[in-house]
Amino acid sequence: MSLEKVVFSFFILLALTLNFGFVLGEFDNPDHHHSYELLAVIVVNLIATVLKFGDRTQTGALLLASSLVAVLQLLVAGVVWAYAAHVSATGLDAVMMASIVSLAAGALLANIVSVVLVIIDTVNLRR
Repeated sequence: MSLEKVVFSFFILLALTLNFGFVLGEFDNPDHHHSYELLAVIVVNLIATVLKFGDRTQTGALLLASSLVAVLQLLVAGVVWAYAAHVSATGLDAVMMASIVSLAAGALLANIVSVVLVIIDTVNLRR
């Protein structure tokens, strides 16, 4: 068992589960989504993205692309949250929260793609 692969898989799965935990709840209710959880999702996704650099296979390219999509969507969600909380006159209302959660849901889909690709790559190694 390779420690590198364990750490890589750990961060891929942690990114997925944290993202799922953030998205879970009423879409437009700010009480169901915490800013620190979004921050944790962003940080873990950034770590997972960094771990994907260096793999020169086609699967590695797909993993990196899916991770970059997730990070981009999560960073935009963070910017929208910061704008809503600190700049917008209306504050963090239901409309802003729905936008934040929908961006995080898109990142969740990209994280699911990453996990599926890791599983496919692992199954192909057995052959």
